[in-house]
Amino acid sequence: MSTHVTNEALSTAIGRELRMVREEKGWSRAELVSRLRSGIGERTLLSYEHGTRAVIMVRLIEICAALSVDPTEILDKAHKRALRATRDLHVDLRQVLDDDTPMFQSMHRWARNKLNESLDGVVDVTPLSIRELAMAAGLPHNKLADYLARHVLDVDDCRCSQHSTPREEPRMPGPHPRSE
Repeated sequence: MSTHVTNEALSTAIGRELRMVREEKGWSRAELVSRLRSGIGERTLLSYEHGTRAVIMVRLIEICAALSVDPTEILDKAHKRALRATRDLHVDLRQVLDDDTPMFQSMHRWARNKLNESLDGVVDVTPLSIRELAMAAGLPHNKLADYLARHVLDVDDCRCSQHSTPREEPRMPGPHPRSE
């Protein structure tokens, strides 16, 4: 599996992780900026959070200290998020069908239809397909990407031996999607 990510994808992912921690604390950007000794402005923090400006390591450490979060944790989560944004996901359709998260119930029809086409119960879903699927299902792209990433076949699993027998599922009535 490739571990290469683009600078843009990594900057966006780091920003998103920082924003999520800030929002979990209930802080505004102004409140976080007031806790930083460097004197950066809210617009600079906004550009970091949106990934339009790469945060330098010294600034990342300062922001993480203000948020009381380990910078290595932010980097690890961001790297995983950036990988998901730049590579296909090998989604285990049975895991999707077993997940009863209310927000993603609409994904069951897609998973059943794809399972009928898949010999091993696993499909490769491209980042573009995730965006299109999210639009079709009326779901936020980032939430769907995170949801599908939770159902990725583990690298250590053998697709051929573990999922070689297709599960018989009836097709849902109505139109069937042609792509992820």
